Amino acid sequence: MKTEEIIIANLKCNGCASTIKKEVSAIEGVSLVEVDKDRDAVTVTYENVERTAIIDKLHSLGYPEATEKNGLLMQLKSYGSCMVGKIHNL
Repeated sequence: MKTEEIIIANLKCNGCASTIKKEVSAIEGVSLVEVDKDRDAVTVTYENVERTAIIDKLHSLGYPEATEKNGLLMQLKSYGSCMVGKIHNL
């Protein structure tokens, strides 16, 4: 089992955190996802899954790794994921 912290872009609120937890936890092999909004960090515990699968999932939600390009389209995706997360928290 491996635990890794990933610093991401576009993390704004609890809605974002909720979406990230739900979607990354759904990846087979991921056992724990924690989000630290103050540090823009996602900590993932996983086994038998490639790190790239986690990074790709975050990217598809609009939360690229901080080292990736973060253009307008990526920022708009994150707002959509944020709204979905807020709705799920109601």
